[in-house]
Amino acid sequence: MHEYTNLNLENIENEHICCAIGDPKHQDGVNRKKEWIKNKLKDGHVFRKLNARGKTFIEYEPVETAWVPVVGKNYEFIYCLWVAGSFKGQGIAKELLEYAINDAKQKKMSGLCTVVAKKKKPFFGEKAFFEHFGFKVVDTIADYELLALQFDNNQTPKFNDSARKMEIDNQDFTIYYSNECPYVEYEVKELSAYAKDKNLKLNFVKIDTLEKAKNAPCIFNNWANFYHGKFISNTILNANAFEKLIK
Repeated sequence: MHEYTNLNLENIENEHICCAIGDPKHQDGVNRKKEWIKNKLKDGHVFRKLNARGKTFIEYEPVETAWVPVVGKNYEFIYCLWVAGSFKGQGIAKELLEYAINDAKQKKMSGLCTVVAKKKKPFFGEKAFFEHFGFKVVDTIADYELLALQFDNNQTPKFNDSARKMEIDNQDFTIYYSNECPYVEYEVKELSAYAKDKNLKLNFVKIDTLEKAKNAPCIFNNWANFYHGKFISNTILNANAFEKLIK
């Protein structure tokens, strides 16, 4: 068994949060992510990471307060389960998920849920991995699925009706984002500068409240791209990626 740490108000300032480790350009995003976590701890937010310098962690909280357009009662929502690089193949993902499952049972929850893609997409977990632990599809929007592991017969969670739109009225390139991810703050600044230099119309909509997150107009985890009013991807873009996408 590996050793892990759960972030709390006492240790968060001295612990890294796995993403964007040691990259100075993302420090502002890391700081904002830590502030986001601090504010969410009172909701039962859990950020559990391996005691090592790597991208290895699980992050979850009750679905009622989770910043995603998923509604339900007495379920834990898993934002992210990430094991990267040399830490793969050591059973760490299994240990992290089993911890979350046992934690949910001890808290008398009805189960856990998470969003995946039918085909692998960035920033979403592997569907087959969760299915191995008994998660099943309970709702679907386009290429995205809500998986749930149920402990009892209580009502299953579902996507909020707003998320089924997958479109907005604004026809300009529009990006929805939140500080749930430490990478986004730098990319927003880079894209803003790029758009100004190229004289392009680029809109940003910050998800900064629970209400905005629950009523997002698409599948939303931490970033969503719209063009001509249609959802096109959840890929976090830098200036080069944006330019290629537009072309």
